[in-house]
Amino acid sequence: MYKVKTVENVVAAKKEIDILTSEGFTKDEIYVFAHDKHRSEHITEATDTETTGLKEQGIIESMGNLFNSRGDELRTKMKAVGMNQAEADTYEEELDKGKLVIVASKEATDNDAKPF
Repeated sequence: MYKVKTVENVVAAKKEIDILTSEGFTKDEIYVFAHDKHRSEHITEATDTETTGLKEQGIIESMGNLFNSRGDELRTKMKAVGMNQAEADTYEEELDKGKLVIVASKEATDNDAKPF
């Protein structure tokens, strides 16, 4: 099960995160996406939410993101937390407009990735 919300700014993101946690999602199950990588990192830190990494994407996808455009990287990460390709495309367009996408997912892909 996963839920997706789009919001305009970090204040609205915090409100949505509070709602999602009251619905039973933990902050480890909530991901905040922004088109700008630095903005995304700052918002993730400020809201104490999860980042998509090896656990969700697996090593192959994570390494591939080093060579992808930011849009491709975001779509890959959104698919790793439960979206299909069409949904990832749609929400990446929302990111292009400057919005934030919040995904609460109890089904984030666990590829059992092990560090080197």
